[in-house]
Amino acid sequence: MHTTKATTIRSREQWVGLYLLLPSIVVLLLVFAYPILRSIWLGFFAENLGTELKPVFAGLSNYERILGDGHFWQTLGVTTRFTVISVVLELILGMCIALVLNQPFRGRNVLRTVAIIPWALPTALIALGWTWIFNDQYGIANDILRNLGLISTGINWLGEPFTATIAVIFADVWKTTPFISLLLLAGLQSIPGDLYEAYSLEGATSWQSFWRITVPLLLPQIIIAMLFRFAQAFGIFDLIQVMTGGGPGGSTEVVSLYIYSNAMRYLDFGYASALIVVTFLLLMIAVMIGSSLIRRSRTAV
Repeated sequence: MHTTKATTIRSREQWVGLYLLLPSIVVLLLVFAYPILRSIWLGFFAENLGTELKPVFAGLSNYERILGDGHFWQTLGVTTRFTVISVVLELILGMCIALVLNQPFRGRNVLRTVAIIPWALPTALIALGWTWIFNDQYGIANDILRNLGLISTGINWLGEPFTATIAVIFADVWKTTPFISLLLLAGLQSIPGDLYEAYSLEGATSWQSFWRITVPLLLPQIIIAMLFRFAQAFGIFDLIQVMTGGGPGGSTEVVSLYIYSNAMRYLDFGYASALIVVTFLLLMIAVMIGSSLIRRSRTAV
């Protein structure tokens, strides 16, 4: 009887939770589901306002075009490289910052507030600021390197493929590392301090405690942070659009910029929609893999 009563209470709580979430679910469906379904629908049509005034059903021709589109695969490679490098750097730096902010010291709350400022600022504004910093004529980056005696002439940071890639990655890491550090800091604060004390009594060093206590218990938060940042970095647009516009020579042209060019510059909405669908599927695959890793990590812990 008690089991039946507990089951009824749990069922009621679930329904109450569903009713409370219903407005948010409706908003998400309107904001996300409709554009996705619309893109899937348009992906089957050859709708190009530059050549055709009326959409023509094209079946899978847009997706066949993607398979042979070398420009798309190039931008996909640029996007993957940018995503992997930036996320790895952000994870390392975010972990270091979270470990520092988790220690008790005077002014810690103030430092935590200051640390979140780069992530809270608008991305376009930050990108404009970094464009000035990396300017080859009057940028602060070249001025610092000259004063240190590392260079004699200014580096054209945003005018060369290699240095432009470094510049956009540096700007992205600077902005989004606080996001990673906040997520990891929340996870660190949930780890009992008694575990570290007990392990230290056994003669363990701080480095051993980090790898045998902190990392295993923090693994779910690490994977969640990486998933969030992977999705954001893979779909990055505004920062690169402002800083380089995808140049020079397409060295920083990511998939979102290529989709934007096809939709807004060439008015090829059918092909742009197919590109959106393919990109969305790639992100879904990554999220599914990450979710599987989260479940395994929690089971292991």
